[in-house]
Amino acid sequence: MDDSAIDYAAVFQALPGMVALITPALVYADANEEFLRVSGRRRDQVVGRHLFEVFPDNPENPGASGMRNLEASLRRVMATGERDAMALQRYDVESPDRPGEWEERYWSPVNAPVRGPDGAVVLLLHRVEEVTELIRARGGRANDRTGNGGSISRGQGLEAELYTRARELQELNDRLRLAHAREREVALALQEAMLPARRQVGHHRAAVRYRPAAGSLNVCGDWYDLVDLVGGNRIAVSVGDVVGHGLAAAGVMGQLRSALSAASRVAAGPAQALDVLGRYAHVVDGAESATVVTTFIDRDHHTITYSSAGHPPPVLVHPDGRLEFLDRATDPPLDARPDPRPRPQAVTPYTPGALLTLYTDGLVERRREDIDTGLARLADSLTRHRDADPEELADAVLLELLPHGGATDDTALVIVRL
Repeated sequence: MDDSAIDYAAVFQALPGMVALITPALVYADANEEFLRVSGRRRDQVVGRHLFEVFPDNPENPGASGMRNLEASLRRVMATGERDAMALQRYDVESPDRPGEWEERYWSPVNAPVRGPDGAVVLLLHRVEEVTELIRARGGRANDRTGNGGSISRGQGLEAELYTRARELQELNDRLRLAHAREREVALALQEAMLPARRQVGHHRAAVRYRPAAGSLNVCGDWYDLVDLVGGNRIAVSVGDVVGHGLAAAGVMGQLRSALSAASRVAAGPAQALDVLGRYAHVVDGAESATVVTTFIDRDHHTITYSSAGHPPPVLVHPDGRLEFLDRATDPPLDARPDPRPRPQAVTPYTPGALLTLYTDGLVERRREDIDTGLARLADSLTRHRDADPEELADAVLLELLPHGGATDDTALVIVRL
């Protein structure tokens, strides 16, 4: 249904709870039918009149503080622009039929801002739930903390206060859920901006997978990259891992991935690209101990040139099922040496139809387990599914290697059919 077809004035009046709109001058702008019914007032006795003219404090209780507490809450909402859930209040109401007679009433109010187009607070939404019957059902009147006097047992007062606190916690939980949803939107946008789009991967007969640790914001410090290289039919495929999780690690990841992508396009080989990246990592906060492996694939000469900065070795599965870990050019992680030195690189041939797999340690490492056990699991899975399409193979590897209850570490995976 289009918004223009909704009668929001009718919706406001039909709300099942007591709701009123109050101006910054504390004058009633509107009140719904339930508010008028429960308070025992007609619309002309409320709308257009000052809040405390309609509902003053009980003059028979000199210590009454309901009016003062409510005004403080409303002004706090105007000043901060934040919702305010008030503690349980005793706020007596004068009988509309018997002037001078006051009824003992208990309320659980929540006040929230209504913003105008410029973001300024233009109205205050005052939602209140009467809990008088709850208090009476428990055998007494509310305690003295509201400033109106009266007495109930300690247990009854605690029960009433717990009721109010439960409502406050519900309000807080709603706000936290909203904040988390917004943070997750930022995280997803960050991920999409920092990692290559699938259309950049598709023409390379490659599959990529990105799995943050369970409970994270869908971003992490792991990354992958595929880069078309200048000169010949060549591509660079890389994966890396920044220490940590969440937005901070993802920010460092984005800087390192972009730097390696640029360096790979002009470097003579993967070792030189990592040399450049290592010098850059030295000035990036949070890049300490980051690991990365990069491979330059030459499709014309059927060779893979590779270099690793402390990262688990890529796996090359030949068409006949023979498996090779590319571990002959491994060096310490980025920024591990105070005086950088040239990194090693190695070259290995491949036969068309082979599979190259790069991954981060979240795929193979498990607590209280030797990493060789995880590498053996990966080798077995790749060998058994080597004839599958890269997309199907990637799904099979994740299904067989990642814990069913959710990964405890971030995972990136790239599988390329050569």
